[in-house]
Amino acid sequence: MKLSPRLPALLLAALVVTACAPQTSDNASSDKDEQTGTLRVWLFQEVGNDPKQKVVDSVVAAFEKAHKGTEVDVEYIPIDTRAQRVKAAFNDPKSAPDVMEYGNTDTAGYVKDGGLLDVTKEFGDWSEAKDTDPTAKQSVTVDGKLYGAPFYVGVRALYYRTDVFDELGLELPKTMAELASTAREIRTARPDLYGLVVGGAYMYGAMPFVWANGGELATGKGGSYASAIDSAAAQKGIKAYTSLFGDDNCPAAKCAGMGGNDTITAFAAGKAAMAIGGDFSHTAVEAGKVKGKYAVVPLPGVTSGSIAPAFAGGNNIGVLKSTSHRTLAVELMEQLASKKTQTELFDAMGFLPTFADVRQQVAAKEPFVKPFVQTLSSGTKFVPASPAWSQIDSSLVLPTMFQEVISGKKDVAAASKDAATKMNDAFGSAG
Repeated sequence: MKLSPRLPALLLAALVVTACAPQTSDNASSDKDEQTGTLRVWLFQEVGNDPKQKVVDSVVAAFEKAHKGTEVDVEYIPIDTRAQRVKAAFNDPKSAPDVMEYGNTDTAGYVKDGGLLDVTKEFGDWSEAKDTDPTAKQSVTVDGKLYGAPFYVGVRALYYRTDVFDELGLELPKTMAELASTAREIRTARPDLYGLVVGGAYMYGAMPFVWANGGELATGKGGSYASAIDSAAAQKGIKAYTSLFGDDNCPAAKCAGMGGNDTITAFAAGKAAMAIGGDFSHTAVEAGKVKGKYAVVPLPGVTSGSIAPAFAGGNNIGVLKSTSHRTLAVELMEQLASKKTQTELFDAMGFLPTFADVRQQVAAKEPFVKPFVQTLSSGTKFVPASPAWSQIDSSLVLPTMFQEVISGKKDVAAASKDAATKMNDAFGSAG
């Protein structure tokens, strides 16, 4: 295996762009299927990347041993500059990798731009594919065709301070209404704490409130989506979330601008009794002041005992349409996304596997995983599989909507209607 050198820092700085999918592409399917030569792979550079690299090195070594005359060249690329790198690769196949890691919300945009290879048949023939989580499979699916293999998944649940709950004699909330009342009770008794720390810019912390109340981001499929964020059910969820911004829980002046990382930072620093955080937040919380004084449970839904639907985040592994090593590239994709590799990546990085059976196995080994596995098992949600999503996301349509309500600039009906208009404009422009 050969590792490519990192791009010079000045070049990386010049490549920082907004996270939108490329709009045009000269990429075309290669008519070659070479059985030897060099396979280029792009994977994301993680914070503390060495454990990930060791797992990948092992996969690559086994792959090269099994395929004489084949070399795998792995480059770890910064996530923040991926948009420009991928755009260049799509427009110049000679510079493109054969196999690539990509964010699961990028799928539809990359497919529209002709960059990803349709691997529907190969995925169907892959013996391990039958155990893939349905939502994870959805994240590689566009118009019924598959364009990669799920690599790992991430969801959010409710972190809470066990010491604070014990001190105040509180029971765990079983519904969203109880969650709100418990948060206010904590804030009253302990004004030095946020009851439930929330963020106006924390879309994936807010969306479970919309989904639990029966709302949706959008309706439709394929090239035809329409926003549903202004529906009656969605508005009910928006009201439930924005009602948590106030002096009786999380003051708007401090919390309206918070994102997901801010809320976890506040919880880890001992400034909040509860927070909505991901399985990927565990390491940061363990490194904070609340170590040994917290636990995690699924975020409650509207009815007692229910679990609020969570956004199924994560990354995928795909093959580029321009590859001249189709058979080898697809096999390498499957090896990188295999049960064995996902198990090792969980042990090394804490990435949650996309296979239901493997998730149960890791949950048995690590108790902290159980509430996240429960959340996944109860049903998760995903963003619309539209190339318009990258524009909606980068334009901050939904965070702006929440912040307009929180600040009092607009009521829920007006803010959600404006957001729906912006979303529909994006869906329309995406064709």
